[in-house]
Amino acid sequence: MRIAFLMAPEGVEQVELTEPWQAAKRAGHEPVLVSTDSGKIQAFNHLDKADTFPVDEVVGETSAGSFGALVLPGGVANPDFLRTDEKAVAFVKDFFAEGRPVAAICHAPWTLVEADVVRGRVLTSWPSLRTDIRNAGGTWVDERVKICEQGSSPLVTSRNPDDLPAFCDAFLHVFAGAAG
Repeated sequence: MRIAFLMAPEGVEQVELTEPWQAAKRAGHEPVLVSTDSGKIQAFNHLDKADTFPVDEVVGETSAGSFGALVLPGGVANPDFLRTDEKAVAFVKDFFAEGRPVAAICHAPWTLVEADVVRGRVLTSWPSLRTDIRNAGGTWVDERVKICEQGSSPLVTSRNPDDLPAFCDAFLHVFAGAAG
C-alpha cells in the first residue's frame, strides 16, 4: 500500500517521521513523503535542526486517491504550517471523505482540527491540543494510542515520541485491515 506522509517544508519531529516510515517499509508498504513544496524538508530533534529528507510528491499535484492511507507526523511547527495551507488541509479532508485510514501523532491533530474531521471522534495528542480538539467537537483522552473507528475513516492517534512503538503497531494493524 502507498502511504502518504504529509509534512511541511520544515518543523517535523524527525523521530515521528523516521520510525513510522521504517515501520511501514518493514511491513511491505511504500511510504511517500508529500509536502507543500518540492525539494527537501528540514526535520528537527525538538528545537534543533536534524536531517533533511527529499520530497516525493507535492500537495496540489497529487491526490488522496493515489494512496491507501495517511500518516501525519508531529513536531510543533509542522502541523502549524500545514493547517494554514489550504491544499494541505484539503488533502487531509479528502482522506476522510474517501474513507481512507489516517494516523497522527503529537501535535499533528492540529491539522485534523483545521480540516474539521475530529467532530464526534475520540483521539489523543500532545496535551496542549486538548482544548483545541474539544472545541472542534472531538473527545480528548490521555492514552498512549487511541484507535477511533467512528466515521468513515479509521483514525489512529498518539501523544508523543515515547508512544511510537504503540503508534506504529496500531496504525499498521488498522492500515492492514483497511487494505484487506
